[in-house]
Amino acid sequence: MSKELFDMTLEELWKLFPIILKEHNSDYLTWYNIEKQELLRIIDNQDIKRINHIGSSCVKGLISKPTVDILLEINSETNIEQLTDKLKNNGWTLMSTKKSPILNMSFNKGYTNKGFAKKVYHLHIRYYDNWNELYFRDYLMEHEEVASEYGELKLRLQEKYKHNRDGYTQKKSDFILKYTQKAKEEYGDKYKPGPV
Repeated sequence: MSKELFDMTLEELWKLFPIILKEHNSDYLTWYNIEKQELLRIIDNQDIKRINHIGSSCVKGLISKPTVDILLEINSETNIEQLTDKLKNNGWTLMSTKKSPILNMSFNKGYTNKGFAKKVYHLHIRYYDNWNELYFRDYLMEHEEVASEYGELKLRLQEKYKHNRDGYTQKKSDFILKYTQKAKEEYGDKYKPGPV
């Protein structure tokens, strides 16, 4: 009998869900748009400030994990418990919640006790703000040579950290921060919320 995901150790989870990198799939955008419409259907409009496809799967030509990352920015008045219940009732699994110093909730779809499903999603929920992921995404989309360098870095890290997701993520952070800073210099306050 298979263990449930929440009964598994971190090492068991990393073995079941290794770092897999694949060539860009044009279907990722379609998957994102379908899931975005579903989120708009199940969540009250006044709670949603902005939804974006983030991560490598939204950058054409960039190698990535076959996962669609979605950043959902919400109103600061949103009832978090109700939002969590709505998502859980619609197939999302809450993986982590941090409320301090900033709200950062992570949900996923497509993780099963037999491994990855055909479609895999990560949903990142935060309050409306000036998030680095949006700048980094845009910079990769507009600077093909940087996106290519990022893809090469990920391939090197995959060899060493295939079964260590935290290590893989941590080793990318200097690169991401470097080009996020360049993006902010180039784009200014593109994503900064204006006065209320």
